[in-house]
Amino acid sequence: MRAYSPLVWILMAGLSGCGGDRTAMKPEEYNTVPVRLPSGKTIRAEQMIQPEDMTRGMMFREDLPEDRGLLFYHGKPGLYSYWMYQVKVPLDIIWLDTGKRVVQVVHQAPPCAGPEEKCPAYGGGFEAQYVLEVRAGVAKANGVRPGTRIEF
Repeated sequence: MRAYSPLVWILMAGLSGCGGDRTAMKPEEYNTVPVRLPSGKTIRAEQMIQPEDMTRGMMFREDLPEDRGLLFYHGKPGLYSYWMYQVKVPLDIIWLDTGKRVVQVVHQAPPCAGPEEKCPAYGGGFEAQYVLEVRAGVAKANGVRPGTRIEF
């Protein structure tokens, strides 16, 4: 039998606890981040970083579960308005500043099938760096209002 140095035994003992009871991430959770709302509720939000993903957002989707959302990362703070063109479900839209504090909330933004020129724009009245879209009613039910902080 080969003798191992004490360092090898320490490494083996440390690695033996790495398995734990954790389960593997589900495919639909890839590219998501946990987002903690002011009530303490945590949802998983898809990270919208690429321009084409940010442009598409919730367009053409049939549903957004109550425990899910979309989190848009803008490269720098600015006045960002959003619209509901070709979005099929009502949403709450939440604008956050660089400190992740809510600066504006639009509750129950209704879907707009078009034409494009008939779909109103929402928000953009306050400087923000992030925008979180959640199922309509989630913001109010979880205490999301200007001045509250959202963690992600």
